[in-house]
Amino acid sequence: MLKEAIHHENFGIYAYPKTQNELNLRLRVAKNDISECYVYYTDRYDYTSNLLYKKMQHFSYDEYYDYFNCTIKLESKRFKYFFKLIDVNGQHLYYLENGFKRDFPENTLNGGYFQYPYINYDDILDMPHWCKNAIFYHIFPDRFCNGDRNNDPAEVQQWGTKPHRNSFFGGDIKGIISKLNYLQDLGVNAIYLTPVFLSNSNHKYDIIDYYKIDPHFGTLDDMRELVYQAHNRGIRIVLDAVFNHCSNENKIFMDVVKNGKKSLYADWFYIQEFPIQTKPVPNYETFGVNICNMPRLNTSNPKVREYLIKVAEYWTRELDIDGWRLDVADEVSHGFWKEFRARLKSIKKDIFIIGEVWYYATPWLMGDEFDSVMNYPFRQAVIDFFVKRSLDKDGFIIRLNKYFVRYKDEIPYYLLNLLGSHDTPRFLSVCDGDVEKMKLAVIFTMTFVGIPMIYYGDEIGITGGDDPDCRKTMIWDGEVPEPELFDLYKRLIEIRKNNPVLVDGSIKFIDLSSNKYVLAFVRDNGSEKVMVIINNNDYDIKIEIDKTNFQKGQVTDLLCGKKYTFTTIGNREIASININSMDAVLLI
Repeated sequence: MLKEAIHHENFGIYAYPKTQNELNLRLRVAKNDISECYVYYTDRYDYTSNLLYKKMQHFSYDEYYDYFNCTIKLESKRFKYFFKLIDVNGQHLYYLENGFKRDFPENTLNGGYFQYPYINYDDILDMPHWCKNAIFYHIFPDRFCNGDRNNDPAEVQQWGTKPHRNSFFGGDIKGIISKLNYLQDLGVNAIYLTPVFLSNSNHKYDIIDYYKIDPHFGTLDDMRELVYQAHNRGIRIVLDAVFNHCSNENKIFMDVVKNGKKSLYADWFYIQEFPIQTKPVPNYETFGVNICNMPRLNTSNPKVREYLIKVAEYWTRELDIDGWRLDVADEVSHGFWKEFRARLKSIKKDIFIIGEVWYYATPWLMGDEFDSVMNYPFRQAVIDFFVKRSLDKDGFIIRLNKYFVRYKDEIPYYLLNLLGSHDTPRFLSVCDGDVEKMKLAVIFTMTFVGIPMIYYGDEIGITGGDDPDCRKTMIWDGEVPEPELFDLYKRLIEIRKNNPVLVDGSIKFIDLSSNKYVLAFVRDNGSEKVMVIINNNDYDIKIEIDKTNFQKGQVTDLLCGKKYTFTTIGNREIASININSMDAVLLI
């Protein structure tokens, strides 16, 4: 037994409450080393020999480890526990907080058990449940639709032409309102907007005034109307909070430029010396590297914290929005986000808080900061398997499994799974224009655990490289580049909405083929199962499925409606499924 690999902690993702009297436990062991695992437990003040025990289930794995999981329950809400491990050779060992024992541990005051002292109500993960059922649509307002030419910037570029770094096209709030029926028809029920507050840039990530809607986008009344019209269609609205930095034209920073050390706001930024200078490099911290027009805010300063949180409180109340996406969230202090969450949730309990973190975001997703993050690791894994094929299915599954072992059980269902954003090349361009590759990626996104997010125009096949090319204008007139993509998105969204198992069902990867690019998994919510089989090969394949995964004598492909009947061959009931190259089936 490889003891060095065995790990548990009585906090974090390894021990956390699921309900008022249920505790979820995880245990990490070396891969293929442990065959069985049990947890023994009782009330932390119970010193009798009447221990309860439960077998743990193997629930995931990665390159080096297996992970076991179970939920234990005590009405007292106070736990102490230890583990019994049995390796593949039948040898057993007990694992306690103070180490390993060969013999059954005594239940004494100093027994060395792991302890979870008490489940407090506010330690239980509390998620905004509407988000699980969301289909997000990500809009860059200047490029989506121009609904009011009277508020256009002075030098507006012709719609449809190639964008440059400083291009303006005149997209605005009224334009978004005018296209809500389009989004409703697509099946979208949540919109994430990049910033809409006063700024001189087209992207608005350098905010001059946090309390003013940018006049080139519209008015406060326009924003109110957008939220009202969206809500009437069952569509939620999420705004972008830029609290890591602001514009160098923001009056707060300008006061520091003017008054130096004497400014009331001198400690609102990270100033290295006075007076402030921008050349040859700024003598203050900025967003990115020496981007002088975006001075970095000191979010550890209580006054800065109060100012910015009040901004979010104001807009949440004023507009009745449904969430905030938090820009450069990983560079803002944890203390700030903890307070941000508490205060925003007190205004609107089910407000959805999404961080921008480009890697695994465990520290921010423990239940006291964010509800979700934009899942960029998901995007990269999808690219590596479906586009580059630098990962085979085994490597792909291991990459995906990391979402389940690095987060509490519920969190993967709330991650925003994206194929593209305003900060990445368009997914169809990543595929070098190969629509079939993109279709497979879309099918996987819509059937995997988590919230699908569509970057505006991806659903019709808009292409583009790095910024600013990924921020082309939406196509409203003329020929749609890839109409089949739109039909697929719409069909998959409908399937997802009509089959709750694809929203809340567990996931289990299954091995139906030795082929390294045939991916299969089952979503199961206890009352319904859907089997997804994706053929990521340039040739057709034939797959045999066993009836043990289904209760009926016949299954239907949700994508095309084709039915398959199980037949008895020997002692098995199987159905043969032919799957075309670069295609998939969703069997129910």
